[in-house]
Amino acid sequence: MDTCELDPACRTLMGIVEDSEDGHLDRPTPCEGVSVGQLLQHIVGLTLAFRAAADKELGPLTDTPPDAGGWPDLEPGWRDALHEQVPRLVTAWCADSAWEGMTRAGGVDLPGAVAGLVALDEVVLHGWDLARAMGREYTLEDATAAACLEFIETFDPAGTPGLFGPAVPVAEDAPVLDRLVARAGRDPRWAPS
Repeated sequence: MDTCELDPACRTLMGIVEDSEDGHLDRPTPCEGVSVGQLLQHIVGLTLAFRAAADKELGPLTDTPPDAGGWPDLEPGWRDALHEQVPRLVTAWCADSAWEGMTRAGGVDLPGAVAGLVALDEVVLHGWDLARAMGREYTLEDATAAACLEFIETFDPAGTPGLFGPAVPVAEDAPVLDRLVARAGRDPRWAPS
């Protein structure tokens, strides 16, 4: 896998963030019971945690399970935080050393190569979630979607608490992005009501 694979996914994510408006913040997302604002704050947290994981900067950012107290409320300064943190996340994962050896994320020790895939998967799926919540299309290169799908297929299709809901059935010949989001427990046809 290209060690800078996060770059296009992060650029797509930031394009969606740029289009967000205050009126979007209370909208529902494909993550049941989660608003756009809560999802954005979750993304703020994951960009910090996975940058630290890439840099092997083990400590509070890597030791704490994500959203242990539930989905967070949106905090002031979230937009500036993402403008600063997303490029730092990309830079950190462009280093070969990020993908080597062991690291930690969410309080779990794991190989750097796995942590990088988790980071990519989080950016892609939550980018899709945000786009859908705002009524936008989400585009992603098939190769990136396929890498995420291959990773997600290592998990139980019945769902993994804290990560993925039960897989949603889709046609075997559905576009790879639809198969990815469906395998992650999202309905590819989801739209805000």
